[in-house]
Amino acid sequence: MKRVLVVGAGKGGTALLTLLGGTEMMEIVAVVDTKEQAPGMQLARREGIPTGTDWKRYLNQDVDIVIEATGDEGVFEELLQARSKKTVVIPGSVAYITSELLEEKNELLSELKRQTHKQELILSAIHDGMIVIDRSEAVTFMNRSAERILGTTRKEAMDKPIHEIIPTSRLSHVLRVRRKEVNQKLELENGRKIITTRIPIIGSHQEVLGAFAVFNDITEVVDLAEEVTDLKEVKTMLEAIIHSSEEAISVVDENGMGIMINPAYTRITGLSEKDIVGKPATADISEGESMHMRVLQTRRAVRGVRMSVGPSNKEVLVNVAPVIVDGKLKGSVGVLHDVSEIRSLTSELRKARQIIRSLEAKYTFDDIIGDSPEMTLALEQAKVGAKTPATVLLRGESGTGKELFAHAIHNESNRRHNKFIRVNCAAIAESILESELFGYEEGAFSGAKRGGKRGYFEEANHGSIFLDEIGELSLPMQAKLLRVLQENEIVRVGGTKPISIDVRVIAATNVKMEKAIMDKSFREDLYYRLNRLPIFIPPLRERNVDISSLVYHLIHKINQDYGRNVNDISGEALHYLEQYNWPGNVRELENIIGRAMIYMNMNEEEVKLSHLPELFEHPKNPVLKEGPSKEWEGQTLQQSLEDFERKVIKEAFRSCEGNKTKTAKALGVSIRNLYYKLEKYGIDKTSMQDFS
Repeated sequence: MKRVLVVGAGKGGTALLTLLGGTEMMEIVAVVDTKEQAPGMQLARREGIPTGTDWKRYLNQDVDIVIEATGDEGVFEELLQARSKKTVVIPGSVAYITSELLEEKNELLSELKRQTHKQELILSAIHDGMIVIDRSEAVTFMNRSAERILGTTRKEAMDKPIHEIIPTSRLSHVLRVRRKEVNQKLELENGRKIITTRIPIIGSHQEVLGAFAVFNDITEVVDLAEEVTDLKEVKTMLEAIIHSSEEAISVVDENGMGIMINPAYTRITGLSEKDIVGKPATADISEGESMHMRVLQTRRAVRGVRMSVGPSNKEVLVNVAPVIVDGKLKGSVGVLHDVSEIRSLTSELRKARQIIRSLEAKYTFDDIIGDSPEMTLALEQAKVGAKTPATVLLRGESGTGKELFAHAIHNESNRRHNKFIRVNCAAIAESILESELFGYEEGAFSGAKRGGKRGYFEEANHGSIFLDEIGELSLPMQAKLLRVLQENEIVRVGGTKPISIDVRVIAATNVKMEKAIMDKSFREDLYYRLNRLPIFIPPLRERNVDISSLVYHLIHKINQDYGRNVNDISGEALHYLEQYNWPGNVRELENIIGRAMIYMNMNEEEVKLSHLPELFEHPKNPVLKEGPSKEWEGQTLQQSLEDFERKVIKEAFRSCEGNKTKTAKALGVSIRNLYYKLEKYGIDKTSMQDFS
């Protein structure tokens, strides 16, 4: 690389600087001019090239070429005198002529590149494929159409032998014999059929430089010819399909004249071909406008339009679609459905859905509303239990949502695709409960069905059975249920052969089971079988922080049931609800919200305090009771309940001498729930001595 010093930064120096800056063979050491603001000096500083006003200080920096661009002969003479022997001094005029020649050369090269690029663009844009090889049979060019037809890319094909790209190519033969081949048919490996012309490339001295082929994909043309050949067979086949269809079909042309109907159309409408074919599309209409004519006018399909057709005014549902070929409207096709058949099928579907709903769980954990710690704990226990086959015992007051938990546990388990059977043990008479649960054999009792009947446990095999109100079972039934849980088998009424079952039992009760065991009304051994995974569902009064989210959920649900558009509740009304004790739990809350929305005007969108009914024993209307009572100190009902709960738990904990298991049993809560309460209220053995 030559080191260059430019002396003079005027117009000529600036031009030389621009030209030399684009070459890789020369490095500009510095630009010198007596004027600091000369254009060449400013350009050099922008490019990061050193500048100065005295050229003498740069001659000792191993400079190979000095270009004098000042036009001053005195400066040129001084440079000649001061240079070293190896340094060449070029006058500005010579340098300028040289720069002009170099610039002209660059322009010629750029023009050549533009022309070459333009030719490649033209060749790549043509629809015909083109491929070029050199004298060594290697691919040197391929356009986009060739890429599309051959199924390869230019990058993959370049410099590779032609036989690797097109094994059946005859370009190498054309290269050798120096004769062109015109309109030759060739089938490629990818199944495409092409017509190709191959031409050798001959130089000015008659030497062979290569060869090229131009080809066109005729696959679609050949396929179309084959389709045209079989058109009559296809038409016959389509007519056979239409005539054998159970759907009533009618076809009209672009002018709305009937072309074809099938026998199903005649069966529904009572109209034959002579009534429709060659007649206007309105010929079959007894009421309403023709959907064929609407589709022909709008070029858009119509769906599910009710109409009356034929002499008997048959009510039908009509679907009509346009027939468009190559962007041109050729007619329309209509399909008719008998409304009476649809009604019958809808009724059957409704019945089937009712049966399915009785055999499946409808709710998931997403349907259970609540973010309070108590509800979060219950949900976590239920989700853990759902992943195991263990028996679950749901405990809680009436209306807390035990059945929702049962549904959710089944849907979260690996049994969710099997049946979910619900049994209310308190709603079935004791005399038939055994036969309902376990089934019966033929002749087991008078009125028994022939062949016997399967019970709920057999119906729920490989699924889940939800036994609600389990605490209402009689002692004999408890003994039989205990055997089912222990042995995983049942015996039908009147039968002797055990039947093995695989059923997940989810039980629920609002009875205090420990008290029932003490009263001898519930078997202790059955209790321990059912209590494998107890889940305590807190009453609403213990989780009043959930009331807000529950209210909005219930408003949305009741909107759908009653067709209302309520979307909010006032802060005053919500505060009123949060102060109530809710003995009926969520069921009572739903009742109150539903009653309020029923009496609201249709245009009202917010539940207000005036819409809510009076609540029994609500702080707003307290019921006076006899006997002395402590003066109210301004705390909320929830605070009062929590203070009382803390005192009860602390007293029970002290009475049981700090034994948590005994305390939980005495209070009728789970040990896990007791741990939560102790932590919530900061109760431990050391705090018992502070009790007062």
